[in-house]
Amino acid sequence: MRRVFPCLLLLLLLTACGSAWNDPYPAADRGKNILYSAFTERPKHLDPVQSYSEDEITFTGQIYEPPLQYHYLKRPYTLIAATVEAVPLPRYLDAQGRVLADNTDAAKIAFTDYVITVKPGIRYQPHPAFARTDTGEFVYHSLSARQLAGINALSDFARRDTRELTAEDYVYGVKRLAHPRLHSPIFGLMDDYVAGLGDFAARLKAEKDKPWIDLREHRLEGAEVIDRYRYRIRVKGKYPQFLYWLAMPFFAPMPWEADKFHSQPGMMEKNLTLDWYPIGTGPYMLTENNPNARMVLERNPNFRQENYPCEGEPEDAEEGLLKDCGQPLPFIDKVVFTREKEQIPYWNKFLQGYYDASGISSDAFDQAVQVTAGEITLSDDMRAQGIVLTTSVATSSMYMGFNWLDPLVGGGAEPKAAEAARKLRQAISIAVDQEEFISIFQNGRGVAAQGPIPPGIFGYREGATGINRDMYDWTDGQARRKPIAEARRLLAEAGWPNGRDAKSGEPLVINLDTTATGVGAKARIDWLNKQFAKIDVQLVVRSTDYNRFQEKVRKGAVQLFYFGWNADYPDPENFMFLLHGKQGKVKHSGENAANYENPEYDRLFERMKAMESGAERQELIDRMTAILRYDAPWIWGFHPKDYTLRHAWLTNRKPTKVGHNTLKYQRVDAVLREQRRSEWNRPVVWPVLVLLLVLGVAIWPAWSGYRRRETATAR
Repeated sequence: MRRVFPCLLLLLLLTACGSAWNDPYPAADRGKNILYSAFTERPKHLDPVQSYSEDEITFTGQIYEPPLQYHYLKRPYTLIAATVEAVPLPRYLDAQGRVLADNTDAAKIAFTDYVITVKPGIRYQPHPAFARTDTGEFVYHSLSARQLAGINALSDFARRDTRELTAEDYVYGVKRLAHPRLHSPIFGLMDDYVAGLGDFAARLKAEKDKPWIDLREHRLEGAEVIDRYRYRIRVKGKYPQFLYWLAMPFFAPMPWEADKFHSQPGMMEKNLTLDWYPIGTGPYMLTENNPNARMVLERNPNFRQENYPCEGEPEDAEEGLLKDCGQPLPFIDKVVFTREKEQIPYWNKFLQGYYDASGISSDAFDQAVQVTAGEITLSDDMRAQGIVLTTSVATSSMYMGFNWLDPLVGGGAEPKAAEAARKLRQAISIAVDQEEFISIFQNGRGVAAQGPIPPGIFGYREGATGINRDMYDWTDGQARRKPIAEARRLLAEAGWPNGRDAKSGEPLVINLDTTATGVGAKARIDWLNKQFAKIDVQLVVRSTDYNRFQEKVRKGAVQLFYFGWNADYPDPENFMFLLHGKQGKVKHSGENAANYENPEYDRLFERMKAMESGAERQELIDRMTAILRYDAPWIWGFHPKDYTLRHAWLTNRKPTKVGHNTLKYQRVDAVLREQRRSEWNRPVVWPVLVLLLVLGVAIWPAWSGYRRRETATAR
């Protein structure tokens, strides 16, 4: 019995010599070819025709394959073929269908045809929707409630199969944009471009109550199958930017078998939908979906042959981005995403090596980087860990939008009320000091916005010619925000002197809807309250979760709201359309969340969108931007500067805000990672040993006395 305590202590010591006690991943995964990442917001839509947010395309971009993609390394961004033989060339037609010359005036072009040829031999990921019996019948297309009783996840289906990608799948995917139950966020925009899409949607409404609408039975003028591998998309007029849309998941293929499979009664109640389980031909497939905790992508065993690029920018070779030239993709077998609701745990796990890459939160900025003579470099601690810093200017715009349909901040149709609302919006826009926000909360990582277009996109103006003269003055060679006195003057002219109604004396209250929660949210809200207090306006912040926030914006049940936009494609039209009247969120289910309408702006937009970039297009953009600055439908926020960190074992990583199918290019050195994790997370056992020794000393007298009494009794 006296050997028990020493043996237990030895067992504890032997256990401490093993792997780190704080490892959040299963021991069976150690040393495997897995990339570890995190997500902060749960994705709501994984169906390609509905998904349109950054937290969702992290997953959909790896699973679905639209016909085109962006070259991973080349800048400016260059479209290349993905699942098709080549980037299609436009063919212009007049109203009678006659072919026109390439240099025909855009006003004379009635339609543009794109004939797209799919590469043969591409196959879908394994999926139960394709499973057939020996006689060729589908196994799971007519499931009864009894058969579904024991099914709770896609993995519960015992059989799965695949088939070849065809042109019909791409046409089926385009048709789903008009599905009456899916409410695609780009339907309003695509109705302006894809021939016959609006009429097609109207015809489908007659079948909206059917569990499944077989879209193959309905003809769409703007998307037709030519043969097994060729299809044609017909666009109204001339719209050069349409090719960019062909690199987005909205135009990914959808096999009718999967649509029918997931539309069966009882599937939705179990989350067995395309919104939950995407299906594609991409390098990865979603094998675990728990958006509150963890999501897992695994290599698609049927992925087509694709190789790492051999060309890029001059510095890419120096940075080692061409070492894998010609190697087959993807390099990583599995990607594990863990939900992190707080920044501090996220950051600490990155430092411990449990996440392979990370952004830099404001709280961790001083720990991660240092500024010397205006140059940003890694801190000594980061360099000692072999961490690599990458910086880039994001093609993004962050803003606060006013709801044009709100009678107070929108004003309505009555001219006097509309003018008062305009001055109110301008006053608030001046008061909210974006430069101060960037300095305090972004650690200087941003550029104050002068309009919707970010740097790096055609139409953006630098220097004195590019400032918002309604918000700024150009003084001593730089833009300076107009004084608060100017904001107070505008507020008084709007009928709110000193923040109170000129007639009733009631205080002016503005409601802000936001999803801001967690660490740092309170500081930002306190700062915003101070900004509004500068002009004696009361701000009421209504925090909510992401899904509820999206619903309120969709219904127009907001007054002021936080939003942001990352470029879908590198063209000014992709930012200017966010304020196009026909994109109104409430009226047209579009992406104009502010529901802004201005007939002159809309007229200029219709001209600008189809133009090639040049002097004439720049002139139109300047006029449109001037209208927006005067109307102030947004509080012009900032364009972020991205700072990302990665560990030395993660390579082939180049920042981009346009291309999203980037995981297939990245590589992990799992051996080096395991070695570093072991070094950085060695268990500290001496406090436990000290505690055990203290306990041993404390209980030894009692134990010895007990043993003496036992021995005496035995004698």
